[in-house]
Order: sequence, then C-alpha cells, then structure tokens
Amino acid sequence: MRKVRLKDIGTFYSGLSGKSKKDFSDGNALLATYRNIFNNPVLNLDIKDTVVIGNGEKQNEVMYGDILFTGSSETPEEAGMSSVVMSEPKEKIYLNSFCFGFRLNNIIEVLPSYMGHLLRSEPVRKAISKTAFGVTRFNINKNFLSEIEIPLPPLSIQREIVSVLDSFTTLIDKMKQEVELRKKQMEYYCDKLYGGDFGGMMDLANTPGISVVQFSDLGSITRGRRFVRDDVRESGQPCIHYGDMYTYYGTKCDKTKTYIDKDFPKKMSYAQKGDIVIVGAGENDYDIGVGLAWMGDEPVAVHDACYILKHKQNPMYISYYLRSNIYHQQLKSYVSSGKICSFSKEGLGKIYIPIQSEEKQRSIVSTLDAFEQYISKLERLITLREKQYAYYREKLLTFE
Repeated sequence: MRKVRLKDIGTFYSGLSGKSKKDFSDGNALLATYRNIFNNPVLNLDIKDTVVIGNGEKQNEVMYGDILFTGSSETPEEAGMSSVVMSEPKEKIYLNSFCFGFRLNNIIEVLPSYMGHLLRSEPVRKAISKTAFGVTRFNINKNFLSEIEIPLPPLSIQREIVSVLDSFTTLIDKMKQEVELRKKQMEYYCDKLYGGDFGGMMDLANTPGISVVQFSDLGSITRGRRFVRDDVRESGQPCIHYGDMYTYYGTKCDKTKTYIDKDFPKKMSYAQKGDIVIVGAGENDYDIGVGLAWMGDEPVAVHDACYILKHKQNPMYISYYLRSNIYHQQLKSYVSSGKICSFSKEGLGKIYIPIQSEEKQRSIVSTLDAFEQYISKLERLITLREKQYAYYREKLLTFE
C-alpha cells in the first residue's frame, strides 16, 4: 500500500485576512464558518453567513474538491477537524479566518470523497491531533500537518471504499433531512403558539389573561463567571460551557457534560433548578441567544459567555420561546456583530415575551414536547447509523 504525505498531494491555503467586525454584516459573499466545518464531514453549502469582499480584493476562494480544516480548538483532540467540498459552489465562498484549506493537486488521482472519509477516521484523527500545540487553546501547525502520512490505494480501490461508505452517509443524510423537516415544523409552531410574529405577539396583550412583558420584568439576569477547558473535570461540580450550548445541549437538561472541581474558586455564578441559561456569544447573530432550562437538583456553574435568568414561569415555556423567530428577530437589534457576536444583559432584558396562563403554558409546552420527543427519537437512530458507519470506515481504511 502506497503512503504519501499531505504535502505530496496538495497545498494549504489560509482563510480570510485583514477583516474587521463590520465586514461580517450584510456581506456580498458567502462565508464557510468554523462551526460548519467542525460539524460536517461534507461542507454544508446552504450557507447563511456572509462577508464583505471588495472589488479586486485578494482572498482565497473555496473550490470544489477542497478540504477545509478548523485551525484550533480548546482540546488537541478536536483541533483540525476536516470538511470536504463535494459540490461545485454556485456562489463565491470564502473561509473563516480561524480555518484553512487544502487543495488537492489532482482530484482524479486522489478522490476528494476518499479524503473526506479518511481524514475523519480514528488513526488519521489521532495523527492530526498530535500536530496541535497550545495551553488554553490548541492551534494546528500546518508544517507538521503537511508531513502526516496517509494510505493512498489505487483509484479503483478508492472508488470501492467510497461506494460502501457513501451508502451509509447517504442514508444518514436522508434521516438528517427528515430531522430538519421536523425542526422546521417545530419552528413554525414555536412562532405560532407565541403570537405568530412580533406584531401578533404584542397584540396578545389585548387578550384577557395575557400580558406582554420584557425579560427584565421576569426576574434577575446575571452573567456567568469565567472558567476554561483546562478547569474541566470528569466529575465534581456540574458546569455548562457556552460552546456546549450549541453542540451538546437541547432545550433542557438535568445533567451536564462537564464538571469543575468542588473547591474551584467560589465566585462562580450558579443556575438553580428551573432557571434558564442563555448563551450570550457565538459565531453569528441568528443562533446566538439560544437557551435551556436547568432541571437538575444540584446548582450548575455557568460560563461567562452565558446569562442566567431567574423567573416564576414554566421553565420550558421560556426555553421554547428562545427557539422562536419572534425572540431572535428582537435580539438581533442588540447583538454586536463580528468574528464573535455578543449581546449584553441590558439588551437581553429588553426582549418582549407573552405571559399566558399556567394552563396555556402547560398546553404549549406539551405540544412542543411532542415535536422534540419525535426529533430526539430520529436523532438516536441517526447516532446508531453513525456508529455503524464509523465501524465500517475503520475496517475499510485500515490497510494492514
């Protein structure tokens, strides 16, 4: 089996450079984000993020067959995640400055689809993680990455491997499309049950028994306190990191993915059972502000890029509202955009929410719970299929 170094089959290129916060609002070109690359072995070309590119400005454009890498992460194991561009972009796409690209010299001799499967396989992921260096944040060293050796079978074998593995990913993609369809249905009802749109929500105030108030009227809003990934433990005091709000948690939780030491500095901010945790920083202005209801019996330490809302309503009634377009359209007015978007607790406090009767809140929660439970069932099935895919990927890509 022939082995080649990455630098023998392609060249690296950098992401965007020389950009300021204002360049990431109302752009004229599409932007491949860190999150898109991290979450998708095949780049999702349904891109909403944009960047301003001037006439004649020299920036590297993403092309069909390119392999995109995340440049850093808080752990070496998660650094250098790859995503392959498997379709010809219909519009110009540029790469997040925290990422970099790899362009194959010859996409006929080296199939991009083969590379996509290979670079997410366990042995290659371990090799990539060894090229990440840092203390609190680990950055990929491209010189070391370029020296990584990978197995390169004949083109006919590449095609056979891709055919088998694509049969799994095609099924998984169809299941994910079903999930997205159900999520859109849930999104529709998230708006409808809270008034339909902002005007409809405000009109609910004219209905007996319903008031429309600002978040600051619900209760106190406090900011979390800083801790970093190095502070995280496998057991101890439950804690919620802002990054996990996007990638791990849903609308509620009673157990956490991570912990900090019980004797960690006491000046932490804690959410109590029933409190709402809202993420206050993110890559874009349409995901930012999602939240969850903390339903654990033990207090949970909250990261400083999040806010804690105390209230006297049904926790899930508020948590589901945080997934509505009505809420996010309001929040956009208070978001400072840029490479990292954020909003203040004062801005959050100005958001309006309809407060309905306890019985109506329970009814709304029950309806949205049904959607969420069905979606969760589909996602569990996807997880099982992904495990099958990973098993066969390791078998087919181990050339020993």
